[in-house]
Amino acid sequence: MAHNTLLPILWLPFLLLLPLLLLLLKKPMNKPQKHFPPSPPKLPIIGNLHQFTKSGLSTHQNLWQLSQKYGPLMLLHLGRIPTLIISSAEAAKQALKDNDLHCSSRPASSGSRRLTYNCLDIAYSPFGEYWRGIRKICAHELFSVKRVQSYRSIREEEVVKMINSISDHFGSSSSSVNLTEKLFAFMAGITFRVFFGTSFQGSYFEHDRFHRMIHDMEVMLSAFSAADFFPSGIGSTIDRISGKHKEFDRVSGEIDRFLQQVIDDHLKPGRTQQDHEDIVDVLLKIVKEQSGFGDAQLGHNNIKAILLDLFLGGIDTGSITMVWAMAELATKPRVMKKAQEEVRNCIGNRGKVTETDTEQLYYLKIIIKETLRLHPPGPLLLPRETTSHFKVLGYDIDPKTMVLINDWAISRDPEFWKDPEEFIPERFHDSCVDFKGQHYEYLPFGAGRRICPGMYMATTTMELGLANLLYCFDWKVPDGMKEEDINMEETTGHTISLKDPLKLVPVRFSC
Repeated sequence: MAHNTLLPILWLPFLLLLPLLLLLLKKPMNKPQKHFPPSPPKLPIIGNLHQFTKSGLSTHQNLWQLSQKYGPLMLLHLGRIPTLIISSAEAAKQALKDNDLHCSSRPASSGSRRLTYNCLDIAYSPFGEYWRGIRKICAHELFSVKRVQSYRSIREEEVVKMINSISDHFGSSSSSVNLTEKLFAFMAGITFRVFFGTSFQGSYFEHDRFHRMIHDMEVMLSAFSAADFFPSGIGSTIDRISGKHKEFDRVSGEIDRFLQQVIDDHLKPGRTQQDHEDIVDVLLKIVKEQSGFGDAQLGHNNIKAILLDLFLGGIDTGSITMVWAMAELATKPRVMKKAQEEVRNCIGNRGKVTETDTEQLYYLKIIIKETLRLHPPGPLLLPRETTSHFKVLGYDIDPKTMVLINDWAISRDPEFWKDPEEFIPERFHDSCVDFKGQHYEYLPFGAGRRICPGMYMATTTMELGLANLLYCFDWKVPDGMKEEDINMEETTGHTISLKDPLKLVPVRFSC
């Protein structure tokens, strides 16, 4: 009897393990294992977050260093977010061309959600019907060749204002000009008139306040938020304690009040009509018609989100690139002289450069190309998010993976660029490489479906601004300095700008 009583007890462990045994037998033995890209060792909970940034290095520089050890395709785990780091032209091509449909969406960060009204803008909205609708608006209504050309008179008037303001600054032969400030005001002047139909001078914000607001938005978009990488309850608590929520509220509130005032002014009865239809007019008309967006209903928040993208990219990116160009020219007298000879031989004694003239300024164009290569305004292209499985360089990439393309590293790859750290515009001489997204070793404006829609507007403006600076003035460093004393260090963040304001001494050229 005792023996029979023990039998059920002896069978109990087997019965408990039986479901697991059946599950193992049911699982296909020949299922292929996924082959993921190389990854650095990770820590519990935080993953590779401790390796994502490094003291003394910008994020893009740190990621480039990691890629030297782990390869051009690298998988980091940033908290709970798998993140693919691309650092070669071939890997970028396979992602942005061969698999563009699979990685054209965007991951929403806490900063981008708060700033863009839950991603209603073009830059951060997820891939889908709504994004296609606003992309179409940008391509056909806001940044078409015809629309950009219609604002030619505004650009030419604003460049004259910039040249006059520099001329008015003359106090002595050693009086330097803050070109960082002048070029920001130049881009802001064009942007305000094209987008808002008003002058930057005497507008909604004085210069310093508006400059600070732009800076705050850049910081917000690149800020680390714990809620993005850790479970929402934990992450949100950390952000509240650290003051991140409060800071996001302050910045997003200030920009919202500014943009709402712009819209309200356009809706006022009896508003004075401008000589041209500005971007806000165009967007208000589209909202009124409500076409091209399926079931989505557009309102003022949609307009504000789109405007935020446009003027953030229009002002900051353009002014940063022109400052870098002038800094490189100031430290390279040979290149400066060659550029000035080209523009002055073309213009003669006509007194200013027009947009028609810039078509003939070949050397100036390759100076801008080289500036965008060596100093891409966005060193890491805006992050993408995969929507389905695909492969890059033979490695498996899962859905819901964030993709970061290190344009800064790709633009310095010695496989494509001889002496990549040197500023050599001649490398683009007789080269078919351009910034339209077809050459993956050179991606200052991105590529694929998410390529920047405003690149024609940006390059047109930069060519006009730089051409007039080179035509109207000779430039030298302040007294007591040598060309090599100019600080070429870069800032860190969403964009990379010259660390210190660029101050040069202008000498009026007698044409």
